[in-house]
Amino acid sequence: MIRKTIAALAAATALAAPAAADMEENLVTVVTAAEPQTQLMSMVLTMQAVEKGVNAHILLCGPAGDMALTDAPESVTAPQPPRDMSPQGLLKAAIENGATAEVCAIYLPGLGEGPEVLMDGVSVAEPPAMADALLADDAAVWSF
Repeated sequence: MIRKTIAALAAATALAAPAAADMEENLVTVVTAAEPQTQLMSMVLTMQAVEKGVNAHILLCGPAGDMALTDAPESVTAPQPPRDMSPQGLLKAAIENGATAEVCAIYLPGLGEGPEVLMDGVSVAEPPAMADALLADDAAVWSF
């Protein structure tokens, strides 16, 4: 009985190792939520993925696009408990750690603004390239 259990555990471990190695290499985080807590959590989880070696691509649409503004509203810059982080602050950290960040192609025209209002490291998404990133076989897509 013990030998069967040990054999089963060994087999399970052998099967689990390749599964861990098959973790998606790319992550597309799509953030549309207006709530600062949801925006912050999207960045917390994206940073966790970046720290695990995943290539992260962040797409900010609608109210979440405000996170990318140089002159951003307090809702995205105010520190939140429990660690006094803000959505924009963690977005900046993700970019500094290699994440790509873009706003939806229709976000700035909707504001009546151009790309000069975006903070450093953020650009405007090209719909064909973003569609490719979302459809890639090696990508996980998280939506907030």
